[in-house]
Amino acid sequence: MKILAADSFYPEGLEQLRQEGFEVIEHRISREHLADFINSEGIEGILVRSSTQLDQELLSLCPNLKLIGRGGIGTDNIDLTYCQRAGIQVVTTPGASSRSVAELVFAHFFSMARHLHESNRLMPLEGESRFLELKKEFARAFELEGKTLGIIGLGNIGKEVARMGTALGMRIKVLTRTERTETLELRFHALPPVAFQLQTQTDMESFLSDLDFLSIHTPKTEGYLLDQREFAWMKEGIYIVNTARGGVLNEVELLEQIEAGHIQGAALDVFETEPQPEVQILMNPALSLSPHLGGNTVEAQEKISRELARQIIEIKDQLLR
Repeated sequence: MKILAADSFYPEGLEQLRQEGFEVIEHRISREHLADFINSEGIEGILVRSSTQLDQELLSLCPNLKLIGRGGIGTDNIDLTYCQRAGIQVVTTPGASSRSVAELVFAHFFSMARHLHESNRLMPLEGESRFLELKKEFARAFELEGKTLGIIGLGNIGKEVARMGTALGMRIKVLTRTERTETLELRFHALPPVAFQLQTQTDMESFLSDLDFLSIHTPKTEGYLLDQREFAWMKEGIYIVNTARGGVLNEVELLEQIEAGHIQGAALDVFETEPQPEVQILMNPALSLSPHLGGNTVEAQEKISRELARQIIEIKDQLLR
């Protein structure tokens, strides 16, 4: 069976597939030529990340495709309904990048709480001439210990964020579609794990009312999850991080809330108009920004590659029928 790695993957997982008898081709191909390549080369499986769009228009041109491997958790770029109708197997790696995304969340929280995103912009320009002024300007900073962290969504990434927040001494609140109790473990190097419980809630207004920090971990939503009404429910001075999907919050309204002083700061790793974020977003000094880097660590990419290979090998017999 021929498998096309259409996006970049670490070699370990690809080599595991080759050892199991799969022929793996590593080749980046533009969308307009992708279907022709799949058909002409007899490709039956394709491995993608978030950049390759596998919608019905493209998939319908590839009748021999049996497998899609998506490196990561999201499937916004794959028409799952069509895949189900066409009998195309779709495998993802929901847990492989959770740690990396959660660490990015806290990198942004720490950066905003200590004004590092602004300091890193201004020190090269004004550090020599305005050192003492900048020191005074950035002196009003905050520790995360003792603060209230809200998490929207309690999947693999939300759980990892909850673990890290708990380890930092934060009070954790979680919003989910249905109320439930989750038991999580804190893991320490060379020490026994410590279990703790989280009780989720479903009322958005109550959830948002007393948060100091908010992290979003939901799939793509129809319409805004956070808009003018939800921002108004938040207490003044909140910090928000979105590493989920562009479009889950209203970016225009977010900027207005920041300008009004209601929201202290926000960090965006994903954007409504990605891959071309609005200039007003890019230039706002109250925003800590990164270019969709959530799962982009060496460790996460290695885990993703190995996990994809493991899952594909598990269904090998089914694929080769």
